[in-house]
Amino acid sequence: MSSSLRRGVLAASALVLSIASLSACAAGNSAQTLEVKPDNAATSVGDIKLQNINVITQPDQKTEGPAVVTGRVFNNGRKDQELRSITLAGKNVPVKLSGAKGAGKIVVPAGGAVTLGGKDNASAVLPKGREGLKDGEAQNLSFDFSSTGEVKIAAYVVPAKSYFKEWGPSEAASPAAQPGGNAKPGASAPASPANPSGTPAKPGATPAATGSPAQNGQQQPAGH
Repeated sequence: MSSSLRRGVLAASALVLSIASLSACAAGNSAQTLEVKPDNAATSVGDIKLQNINVITQPDQKTEGPAVVTGRVFNNGRKDQELRSITLAGKNVPVKLSGAKGAGKIVVPAGGAVTLGGKDNASAVLPKGREGLKDGEAQNLSFDFSSTGEVKIAAYVVPAKSYFKEWGPSEAASPAAQPGGNAKPGASAPASPANPSGTPAKPGATPAATGSPAQNGQQQPAGH
């Protein structure tokens, strides 16, 4: 075998090995377990890594109600870190943080990870989810950790539909956005034959009499 032919065989073998190595990496835990999507936001600062970060709003753009920040937070360090806050750049919108099942703080364990969003997971809720948020746009977020400090990332704003439905806001939309949902507690009920004044009935009150005297239990004159 000539030297040029041997060099060609070696080059081809090296290419095959490189492709095999890349395939093995792509099939690792991150690709399968975490359902990584190439268009979702990810970044790393120090020991902290943010992955699959999104801001998920109500399904309908015209519906008011809370929105949520979702994703995975990894801590590659040797000590636990608390996620102290999440802020939205250019917006005065508070983000309420809660640990798993709504209890306590969000602590990312050393060498571990925390999921934001979804049933029984830690949560980051924006009570006023429609203030300046438009589906399809990118929103700059700032995560503040107890040791690493500020970690900035740009995340997509998406409605709670399709893949994002199960990760979206668990709270229903505000009554003001529901048809006929403007009634306030204690407001007068609509007038009706049984309630001509429209005044709310009190617990245990006797319903107002309606209909004919016979229907109301009154005695009619004899012979009629």
